[in-house]
Amino acid sequence: MKMNGARILVEELIHQGVEVIFGYPGGSVLNIYDELYLASDRIKHVLAAHEQGAAHAADGYARASKKTGVVLATSGPGATNLVTGIANAYLDSVPMVAITGNVAVENLGKDSFQEVDIVGVTQPIVKHNYMVRDVKDLQKTIIEAFEIANSGRKGPVLIDIPKNVQIDECEYVEDMKVPSVVKKYKSSNEERIRQVAEMLKEAKRPFIYAGGGVLSSGAEDEVLELSRRLDAPVGLSMMGMTAVPHSYPLNLGMCGMHGKYASIKAQSECDLMIGVGVRFSDRATGDLDEYTKKCMTVHIDIDRAEIGKNVNPDVSMWGDVKEILKELLAVVPQYHHPEWVSQIEEYKNAEVLPKQKEFGPRPIIEEVNKHCGPDTVVATDVGQHQMWTMQYYHFEKPRTLLTSGGLGTMGYGLGAAIGGCIACGGRRTVLFTGDGCFGMNLNEMATAVSQWLPITIVIFNNNVLGMVRQWQTIFYDGHYSQTTLDRQTDFPALAKAFGAEGYSAFTISDLQAALDAADQSDGPVLIDCHIDMDEKVLPMIPPGRSAKDMIVKG
Repeated sequence: MKMNGARILVEELIHQGVEVIFGYPGGSVLNIYDELYLASDRIKHVLAAHEQGAAHAADGYARASKKTGVVLATSGPGATNLVTGIANAYLDSVPMVAITGNVAVENLGKDSFQEVDIVGVTQPIVKHNYMVRDVKDLQKTIIEAFEIANSGRKGPVLIDIPKNVQIDECEYVEDMKVPSVVKKYKSSNEERIRQVAEMLKEAKRPFIYAGGGVLSSGAEDEVLELSRRLDAPVGLSMMGMTAVPHSYPLNLGMCGMHGKYASIKAQSECDLMIGVGVRFSDRATGDLDEYTKKCMTVHIDIDRAEIGKNVNPDVSMWGDVKEILKELLAVVPQYHHPEWVSQIEEYKNAEVLPKQKEFGPRPIIEEVNKHCGPDTVVATDVGQHQMWTMQYYHFEKPRTLLTSGGLGTMGYGLGAAIGGCIACGGRRTVLFTGDGCFGMNLNEMATAVSQWLPITIVIFNNNVLGMVRQWQTIFYDGHYSQTTLDRQTDFPALAKAFGAEGYSAFTISDLQAALDAADQSDGPVLIDCHIDMDEKVLPMIPPGRSAKDMIVKG
């Protein structure tokens, strides 16, 4: 059947299983929006307040749903507004297809109105990108884009579609078969499996370090079974935070700079570390010379480029994490390490919780946690509140955390919460944010209200850029350069101006009342929690240092 390019795009998106697309219209994508209008009974479009918010929503939707997030923007400024969201998805390995319009092919390179070389701009932050110059290539390109986004280490792909390609017609082929563009590597790990099995036989203090790759491959059960089989505690990267239930006794929580005390200690004292789906980032490792000084290391990852990039493992296996763990479990018997398990309990009991006022980060998060079920999707922005969430919130199920790990994007949270809420069928979703982060993209409150989404926004309002202030306190002699906000924003009043509910909280009883109101609401509710500006995230390992330099008291 002959169709114009815009309709081919919409039909193929539907064929790829896309149910929701996030975006913002403009001149160079009006043909696409016309086709979305005609197909509105088969594919939903969510209008964001800003293209960056749309990109973060597509990202959050993908993380929460296990599907590919799709975002659409016009050319020029619309396309460039997607860049931060695309980079965020790239750093956190989130499958996303970003679609942009552009000027007609004959006008490319002529500084036409709203013309930007978005393919060139995004080259370093995508798995692949396309400029479709002929409508005959469009359907094939879309199919390839979805395959690339979801293959191997997942990530974003951009398709730039000039105006004339949206208008031109060609045949649309239902169930088009396109040769795979992804190289299928078959890595034999048989010998390495035997090596690891021997290492496990000798190990007395095994430790599993699990990351986002566990969630991407769906290997949560395998990690749990390996932990049980080895009597091995599990430490988590930020991206791996929901891979193991909080209630599992050997889950020690997050490792790294702001990890849990027991997790940091166990990782530093283990004699065998098994890294599963992690990239050993600088925030996780600190001083590399000290990081693996006492242990042998095994690194399992789907991305061959990650092997040896930061940490040189004694044994490495690359491929699908779930399949490799299945192979390993087939040859690993039950081991018991009672002394190691006892030592782990000592680490857990030795944790020194930082002194906090009655209304501080921990009691706030614990109170919110009481109002949430195990399926509640929780989004965060970036900074102190993000770390407090990792430390104090009890995640029980996979894919219930939406956070910016690799890029550390302030302003990510609200868009992600919108996408996550839609992905989970409109269940109440929670956003933990700070007053600095929330100020970056608070315009997406308009989206939360227009879609009437049950999102509870909890602002840790300390009137400062908290994490930067903490660094200035510890490392810069208290030189608080441009981190005291001195803003007079009335967030509850602002929420009401957008059409949401808004509350202020100065005490736990204030917070309880606001959360009760949120439980009774079916729309967005903002709770502005006023906390002390000098609350700190502890423990903390100074940058480039090791566990022995851990700061545990403020």
